[in-house]
Amino acid sequence: MTEGWATTVRERLGPGRLLPLGEAKDGAWLTERAARTVLLRAAAAVRGVVPGPLRVALVAPDEEAPLPVPPGGLPPGPLRITAEFAATTERPLPVLAEEVREALFASAAGELGLGVAEVDLRVTGLVEGPAGGPKAPAPAPPPGRTSPAADDPAALAALAVEGVAALTDVLGAPVHRSEGRLRVELAVTSGHRALDVARSVRTRLTSSTPEGTAVTVLVSEIR
Repeated sequence: MTEGWATTVRERLGPGRLLPLGEAKDGAWLTERAARTVLLRAAAAVRGVVPGPLRVALVAPDEEAPLPVPPGGLPPGPLRITAEFAATTERPLPVLAEEVREALFASAAGELGLGVAEVDLRVTGLVEGPAGGPKAPAPAPPPGRTSPAADDPAALAALAVEGVAALTDVLGAPVHRSEGRLRVELAVTSGHRALDVARSVRTRLTSSTPEGTAVTVLVSEIR
C-alpha cells in the first residue's frame, strides 16, 4: 500500500480534523469530512467545473479560547479553504475561479457556519467539451445510522432540538463528561445550518447543567 493511497483512504473514511464552527464563544466543532461533502457539492454546482481535492485549515488561532477544544480539534480562528478543480474550455478561467470562490464562501457561511477568511484555488486540468456537461458527482455523505443508545439526560435534550438528526459516536461516546465539562456528538439534518443547530443544542444543555460547566458540541455528520 503506497502512502498516497493510504492517505486518500484515510481522508475518505475518517472524519478528518475538527473545524471550529462560528466564534470561540460558540463552543462548536464540525468534522472536516462533513464540511468537505457540503463544500464539494457547492463547487460541483458551478457550471463547467469538476471539483478535486479540498482541504480546510486554520489561518491563525484566536488569542483566547474560552471553551475546551476537543481532542483532534483546531482552536477557534479564521479558516482557509484550499481546493483544486478541473475546468471546461468553454468558459474563461478567471470567471470560473471567481464563481467557485463565491460558491465556497457562501456555502461555508450559509450552510455550515464556518468562519472562512480565505479561499485558495488551483486549476489542475482542462475538460474538453461544452460547458454544463456531465461532471463527477460530489462525494455522498456517509450512510445515516440510528442514534447510539443513550439514556443520558444531555443526549435526550440534544435529540429534542430541531435539526438534530441523531446522536453519533464517530469519535467516541455520544455524551462525554469530565470534571466541569460536557461534550455531545451529533449529526445535523441536511437543510439546517450546522452552527445554528449546534448553538441551539448548547443553549439547551447549558440551561440544564450545573453552573460553570463548559458545554461543547461536535457535529460529526450532515445527513
